[in-house]
Amino acid sequence: MPDRQTSHEDLVDHLVRTTPLHRGEASRVIQDVLAYFDETTELFVRRRHRELQAKGLVNAVIFERITEELPYRAVAPPELSLRQLRRIVYG
Repeated sequence: MPDRQTSHEDLVDHLVRTTPLHRGEASRVIQDVLAYFDETTELFVRRRHRELQAKGLVNAVIFERITEELPYRAVAPPELSLRQLRRIVYG
């Protein structure tokens, strides 16, 4: 798998051109965004539960909020084996 640092150099270049960010800052922002969207459903649910609990919400409200958020959340797909990838491509 390509290193994310090198595989997103075009995006780093774009951010440096279009924002006041320096290369290191732009790279860090990209890494943070990618890590945010790499969360599995399980990790997202656990993280959101902790965050909402820290705000003083009770479980009934927390689980309702998470249920509402999940359909709009990009979560990492499951890891696929080579066989599963081939099946996707060739049926």
